[in-house]
This record gives sequence, structure tokens and C-alpha cells, in this order.
Amino acid sequence: MPDRLTGLETFISAVRLGSLSAAARSLGISPTMAVRHLEALEARLGTTLLLRTTRRLSLTEAGRHFLERSERVLSDLAEAEAEASAVTVAVEGPLRVTAPAVFGMMHLADMLPGFTERYPNVSIELGLNDRVVDLLDERWDMAIRIGHLDDSTLVARKLADMRLVLCAAPAYLRRRGTPRLASELGGHDCLGYVLSERTSPSLWRFGRDGSMRVAVRGPLAADNGHVLMTAAIGGQGLLYGPRFVAADALRAGQLVEIVIDVPLADMGAAYAVSHPTRRPTARLRAWIDYLAERVRAAAADW
Repeated sequence: MPDRLTGLETFISAVRLGSLSAAARSLGISPTMAVRHLEALEARLGTTLLLRTTRRLSLTEAGRHFLERSERVLSDLAEAEAEASAVTVAVEGPLRVTAPAVFGMMHLADMLPGFTERYPNVSIELGLNDRVVDLLDERWDMAIRIGHLDDSTLVARKLADMRLVLCAAPAYLRRRGTPRLASELGGHDCLGYVLSERTSPSLWRFGRDGSMRVAVRGPLAADNGHVLMTAAIGGQGLLYGPRFVAADALRAGQLVEIVIDVPLADMGAAYAVSHPTRRPTARLRAWIDYLAERVRAAAADW
């Protein structure tokens, strides 16, 4: 007889993956059983959650409300299981982690030795990539994501708030002057990050909601924040990007923070995310707890 938990998992997986057959594969059950679990869930609730055709699934109004509550239930259950298992299950085995490239190189790499010292029987495979990976299809245990989360189906734990900074090298500011107004930025050399959700090489956004737009130009655009920071230190132009990229250079005096007449855009936060259909192992729970501890402490400078 279909059980409630598998019914919830089937429903959430079907929405997340777009079909009942894909949900069945992810849960290791047959398509027929996936249909039965969903039908039993709908019968128990007395309402239709998903409208099903041969081509697509779509949520009903009741389904939309139930999805949010169901994800919360599974997330709470997974957390409770992980906390209980962490007491009795050894923290060991492989862990596949993906993170943004610059964050991984500049900060995450320094945190790895401490985790290995604490949990010597966990082996980490680290993938650094600035694209948004599919955790399920690419078999990652978790990802670190920075910014504003678009995928509400993921289980997310906030690690720390992130901030932007506008800065330049002292030599550049002596040569070109320090801008004090957003309207003055168009007359400066501006270094552009091509993958940012808040800026582009030709358009920078300001105001907490990013509603103020300023047209800019510059000698360099890149898809790597470390490259742009190095260019800024060399006096090539203004840098508008994550404070965690520039923090060490600001502290060393290689870059100087610039304050203009409008607030910088809200960058969001750093999150540890995992897939809701995968119950976290003791090693994953230990890793996320460790990340929360270390990132929160380091972010005081960011």
C-alpha cells in the first residue's frame, strides 16, 4: 500500500523533474508505482495536485500550496534524520561538492584542511564552476551558490550575507580622480564581469533593488572575478563586484573602497544547497555545519 512519505517524495520529484517517469527513476521505483503513490496522495487529500497530459505536468492551485508545505515537511524530516544519524553513524565516505570558481579558489580551499583534520575519513571531490549545475543529473551532493536563489525546490541553508564593493587602486584614483556620483562612472574605465546577475560589462546596477542603471565602458571584461581584481590592483580601472573577491586587497591597501551617492545593489547571500529527494548523509550534514561555521566567521570581513 502506498505510504505517505513516498507519496510526498513522488509529488515533489515529479514537479521538480517534470514527469512521473523521471520521478520514478530518481526514487528507484517503477513508473506504475509512482502513479499509484500520486493517486493515493490525491485521494487522501480529496483534491487534484497535478494536471497530467502525455506531454507535461502542471500544478493546480491546490498543488502549488501543497508543494510549499510538502517541501518544508521533507526538509524538516531530512534535517531531523541527519541530526539523529550524526550521533550514531560514522562521518566517512566520499562527498561531491561544487562551488563558484573564485569563491572556491580564494576562500573554500583554505577551509578544506580544517574539515579534513576534523573528519579524516571523508574524501571530498571539489568541482569549481560558475555555471548553475544540476545537482541530480550531475550527481553532486551539494553546491555553494551565491546571490539570489531562483530554484525554490532546493533545500537551502544560508551561510552568510554577501555584499558588493566599488573600488580601485590608489594609483588609478590619483591619475583619474575618485568618482563621488554614480553619474560620473561613465567617464571612468570600468572592469566588467560577464556572468554577474547584477551588472554587465556595459551596464552597472545600483540601489538595493538594482533599479538604477548606469552605462559604463572599460578596457577589460572577464568571466572571472580574480582576473578583474588583479586588473584593478594594476590600475586598469574601477572594480564593482563581490566584496569577498576584493577583501584581502582592500585590507592590504592595494585597493581603496569608493563611496558614491547611491547604495550598491543587494548581492544576496551564500547558500549551501542540496536536492530535496536525497536524504542528507552524516558526512553531508557535518560538511554543511562546518561550512556555516567557517563562512560566517570569514564573512565578517566581506
